[in-house]
Amino acid sequence: MTRWLVLFLIGLWPPAAEAGGLREGDLLFQTSRSSQSKAIALATKSPFTHVGVFTLRDGKPYVFEAVQPVKLTPLAAWQRRGVGGKMTVRRLADVTPLTREVLEKMREVAQGLVGKDYDTAFAWDDERMYCSELVYKIYARGAGIELGQVQKLRDFDLTHPEVQKKLRERYGEQVPLDMDVISPQALFDDPRLVTIDD
Repeated sequence: MTRWLVLFLIGLWPPAAEAGGLREGDLLFQTSRSSQSKAIALATKSPFTHVGVFTLRDGKPYVFEAVQPVKLTPLAAWQRRGVGGKMTVRRLADVTPLTREVLEKMREVAQGLVGKDYDTAFAWDDERMYCSELVYKIYARGAGIELGQVQKLRDFDLTHPEVQKKLRERYGEQVPLDMDVISPQALFDDPRLVTIDD
């Protein structure tokens, strides 16, 4: 039995669909132009303030992302929203777990969250959704892979006036410092990922 036939039978061939060097399941990072982007960058010490998951629909490139609301966005439109139109692509170094069946499950998980309102409070539930939470849950629930490190809000640098302003807007005087949060940078830093394009 040839190697390709074996890979086909166990669901690893053909490989994940690709478009323009991107592969389904890739994580796309950018610096957002949103009103909270500066505060996120300051708190997380990172230029990456937005993240989504690349997918294909009828051969066309899209990004699952949590904005208002969670939706499937054409890649070109997603990229234009970033500062300078730039993005950085990260991919699992070992894509073996991302079989066709697993990618389909990831798409199902993502599709089940489409339409959710954007979560400005960054709560760890499914009522609303923020960008890195969406990516984390697509991978965790669809592929059984928990990317990045979930942190407490208190773990971030909350001292800058711009960050303090956003915290007051969102929480008033009772900031939930022990709330679980996953940031774009935490996903980016996962050692299982490699940079494909920068």
